Amino acid sequence: MDGTSQESRALDRDAGSAMLEEFLRPWHEAVAHPEAAQDAVLERLLAGYSQTQYGAQHGAESIDSIEEYRAAFPVVNYEEFKPLIDRVMTGEEDLLLYEPPVGWAITRGTTKGESKFIPMTATDLKTRVSAGRALMNYIARTGQLDVLQGVNLNLNFPSVVGTIQAGDREVEYGYSSGIYVKHTTASTPLRSLPTQEEIDALGGGKTIADWKRRFELAHERCKEEHVTIVGGVAPTVVDFGRYLHAAHGVYPKDLWKVRIMTLGSVPGINMKYRPILRALFGPVDIAEIYGATEGMFGQQRDEKRAWVPNYDLFFFEVETGEGVKMMHEMRPGETGSLVVSTPILPRYKIGDLIRAFLPPYFRCIGRDKPITRLRYWWDQLVTMDLGRL
Repeated sequence: MDGTSQESRALDRDAGSAMLEEFLRPWHEAVAHPEAAQDAVLERLLAGYSQTQYGAQHGAESIDSIEEYRAAFPVVNYEEFKPLIDRVMTGEEDLLLYEPPVGWAITRGTTKGESKFIPMTATDLKTRVSAGRALMNYIARTGQLDVLQGVNLNLNFPSVVGTIQAGDREVEYGYSSGIYVKHTTASTPLRSLPTQEEIDALGGGKTIADWKRRFELAHERCKEEHVTIVGGVAPTVVDFGRYLHAAHGVYPKDLWKVRIMTLGSVPGINMKYRPILRALFGPVDIAEIYGATEGMFGQQRDEKRAWVPNYDLFFFEVETGEGVKMMHEMRPGETGSLVVSTPILPRYKIGDLIRAFLPPYFRCIGRDKPITRLRYWWDQLVTMDLGRL
């Protein structure tokens, strides 16, 4: 290799490292100074809320502190927001939104037997770029810039499941992960296969037959590709690995040398799912993401098996036995129910239990139900994790 080629590669690596640093800086700075970051987020959110009927009703424009915000805006769960969301769906957008929705996301789980519908706006969509922080931080931390030269095996859900009538417009709805991929792929260097459009073309069904068609598409599109990344929902990724063996007699590790998986949607991925994922895909690294239909709230930052919040994008409170406090004020070992303020939903009780470890690390241990704490400690005993990071 001549000197010019070596110099060019060094420049490319330096430029790539600088790009990653710039992308990750807001997150790292917010984690270092969570109080200041949360003050700035609240100010930004209130400016948006003040342009909505709900925000005006609660005096968003005149609020100057966290204490005033808590006094003016109640903690609200989905069932309490649902009547307003239903009206937004029929065209009364300014009830909760200060800009038009770019799509509607539905949950994979259910609330009282029904999927939740959450509007997504352009501003809201920008916050979902945080889903890429887990991957980009891994690359920056390990120096493996060549990971981006491979293919991302896209096992996300469809971005289009159906349509709803919103006033005089027909609006598509689908799963938030698919909507995010569809809207952001064009602006990133990452090559994802199958494309979200190819996944959407198979329809939005949730039966075993529907998933077999998606898995077969993924195998066909990627079997000859250099797959270095896998992204998606952890149980779905496991199902895909098992499908490959049942349908084609191979495991993913026989086809590809995957280096990093960015996975979310269920608690305890690093504890409960790591053994089966490595059995199917080989000795991969796993970067866990904590998110929901309502937003992407945190991601794994290093080898510690916990996630770190996106303090620069969302406003985080927690209902604890001592009352409501900021998430960054939680003591190690403390558990509480997450209340998050997003560009769409002020003081939204999402229904997840959050456990604090040494700052800035947290885990979601499951839904806010009486049995969740007991199940968490049982899992800790079974996996011999015992609260370790």
